[in-house]
Amino acid sequence: MKRVLEKIAQATHLDLEAWENALRSAVLVAGAGALEGLLRGVGCGREPEAVWCPCGGRMESRGIQRKEVLTILGPVRYERSRFQCSCGASRYPGDEFLDIVGTSRSPGLRRMMARAGSQSTFKEGGEDLRIYAGIRVSPKDLERVAEGIGEEMEEWGGAERQRALISAPVPLRPTIPVLYVSYDGTGVPMTKVEVVGRKGKQADGSAKTREAKLGCVFTQTTTDAQGYPVRDPESTTFVGAIESAEAFGERIYGEAVRRGLESAKEVVILGDGAPWVKNLAQIHFPHATLIVDLYHARQHVSDLCKLVFAGEEKKIQRFRMRWWADLNEGKVERIALQARLEAENIGDAEQAKKVQGEIQYLEKNREHMRYAPFRAHGLFVGSGVIEAGCKTVIGQRLKQSGMEWSVRGANAIISLRSIIKSGRFEDYWESRMAL
Repeated sequence: MKRVLEKIAQATHLDLEAWENALRSAVLVAGAGALEGLLRGVGCGREPEAVWCPCGGRMESRGIQRKEVLTILGPVRYERSRFQCSCGASRYPGDEFLDIVGTSRSPGLRRMMARAGSQSTFKEGGEDLRIYAGIRVSPKDLERVAEGIGEEMEEWGGAERQRALISAPVPLRPTIPVLYVSYDGTGVPMTKVEVVGRKGKQADGSAKTREAKLGCVFTQTTTDAQGYPVRDPESTTFVGAIESAEAFGERIYGEAVRRGLESAKEVVILGDGAPWVKNLAQIHFPHATLIVDLYHARQHVSDLCKLVFAGEEKKIQRFRMRWWADLNEGKVERIALQARLEAENIGDAEQAKKVQGEIQYLEKNREHMRYAPFRAHGLFVGSGVIEAGCKTVIGQRLKQSGMEWSVRGANAIISLRSIIKSGRFEDYWESRMAL
């Protein structure tokens, strides 16, 4: 440090950025040296209690071994005792105490790497760490750590949901005015091996993506001066994965229970009306109010207009505005009846079949499209929260140009980003320290 200060003092011209970088490097080197001193003796010497192997055998000391650990201050060397069992397994109690078992990255650095790897490409994340913290890690190393932490977060989140399912008390009185559960799916680009034999939207019928299912839970306590619902600040949590609808149903139900499902006066499911969305609602939330997202409903009405009045732009616009007004009032039957009458003279069989499909969509979901009563009750009628979540939690990180994922890697990053976007990143790290 003294030599750095002397060089700065002897400089012939002012270069503040160079001075900053030089001083930061010197401070980090000094800090690493101090940390190395603090670690001296940690994990060395006689253990206060016998060290046991997972196989049940008592382990014997096999001397001291040195290990280099990369920390947020730089590389640090420390020595710790190694214990070995007759079965061949080894343990390092010092590594266990410092939370560096099987890794040469400190907990603090792993936390930074996980966050960096969750925000941008692994290459960009490595560059960010170098520029912001003076830490050099390879993109591959960043990938391994970020995905490893993501997998650990998946286990932690799953265990929390399981505990909630087992121990959720039945409240004496509801304390949450309205609890919303919303979920949707979005395609994630996959490696070729992950889509072999799967049907997709490519010209040849093959797939390039797998559907990631994302769900969120949030609460509403108040409405604004105009009677519109207001989402409670910082109340939104996310869960998601590339998995079957059945497995995802257990996941989103567990999250809803963890968030206080049994304490809610009213439960609302917001979705796009897809069969799997409705099926999960019926299985896991049979007493909830299911609302089909108004904007999806409008899109179906718009598509219906284009089919019924193909090529007649003025009629398309006129009926779209009329039927949207009916939709706002929840008068779905009126739309279906008028559409059938207007479509009676369609001669093209394929076009008539598509019209019938859109009408059936409206009729099947009519009870979930009573938007006027829903609004009068002060409820949300749009699934904008989960739509935005699909973009921010999944799309911004996993759907960039040229990306291809394995299911394992994608699920790890989805878990990592879900925890971060739920504001639970620090909760996870606190739980690690409590172990």
